[in-house]
Amino acid sequence: MTCIQRFLASLLLVSLCACSKSEQPQGKAASDATSGAASAPHQRLKIALVLKTLTNPYFAGIEKGARRAEQEFGVDLQVKTGSQETAIEQQIQIVEELIELKVDAIVITPGDSKRTIPILKKALNAGIVVVNLDNPLDSGLLERNQMQSVPYVSVDNEQASYRVVKGVTQSVNKATQAAIIGGIPGAGNSQLRIKGATRALEENPAIHIVARESADWQIEQGHDAARRIMTKHPDVGIVFCANDMMALGVIQYLRDSGHKNVTVIGYDAIDEARTAIAEGIMAASVDQQAEIQGYQAVSLAVRSLHGEKIPAKILVDAKIVNAASLK
Repeated sequence: MTCIQRFLASLLLVSLCACSKSEQPQGKAASDATSGAASAPHQRLKIALVLKTLTNPYFAGIEKGARRAEQEFGVDLQVKTGSQETAIEQQIQIVEELIELKVDAIVITPGDSKRTIPILKKALNAGIVVVNLDNPLDSGLLERNQMQSVPYVSVDNEQASYRVVKGVTQSVNKATQAAIIGGIPGAGNSQLRIKGATRALEENPAIHIVARESADWQIEQGHDAARRIMTKHPDVGIVFCANDMMALGVIQYLRDSGHKNVTVIGYDAIDEARTAIAEGIMAASVDQQAEIQGYQAVSLAVRSLHGEKIPAKILVDAKIVNAASLK
């Protein structure tokens, strides 16, 4: 082999080695990237929405808004509910199970403003984000348990009930008896609605509150509360109920008993209440914009999980629903 031939052969060998070395790392890098993507897939945040119940259409509205947030933010939303709004221990057990499942966040409409606090503190201690929706947790008990980090989404319950009652009763100018029917006694939103309604009624000197009852948010108990009230005070002319379900129970009792000329005011503006208002059977109700509340609460949970600083409270605008607004 001549010198020139040996030189050309060595030059070809160097070129082949260079190509081999340059191609191998590229293939390995691509393989590593593919392997990394397969071994560490994107994990969807797991958020639980714990509702009191779905027997009240208001909570179905909250779920609808939460589902919209689920789609928008790409989270895995689990919806858990109790059998009824008074099933506090069942709701506590649901949260206990969610802690065991290690969800990332819990958005809850607490059935009781105090009794649910210990289990929610346990959730926080487990590193789970907690968002309080609809019914406020007791502020004093939160502070004593060092749980100031629980954000709250709702409406101004006291002001909303004041506005709806004031709007209906401000023109009353002859002596009239009134009654108030609240929800679960331990629920902060019921207490606030009663407070707002009481303030509005007492501002009218022609109105005298003669009865207060609790009907645990339910139609049947609203019916029974109305029976007790009207048996003792047959001249009651105004009844405020802290939710529409109880108001519908009152209306049913009035129909069954033949009582007339009783003004019934509700709260939640569910479809059945809107129909009753349109028909002149109910005077007015409050639209809490449940879908917006559900969306905002899940949004807060996502933002918190992403490390954002979030507000301690978000109040959604409440709208008064009456015959005029339905036209």
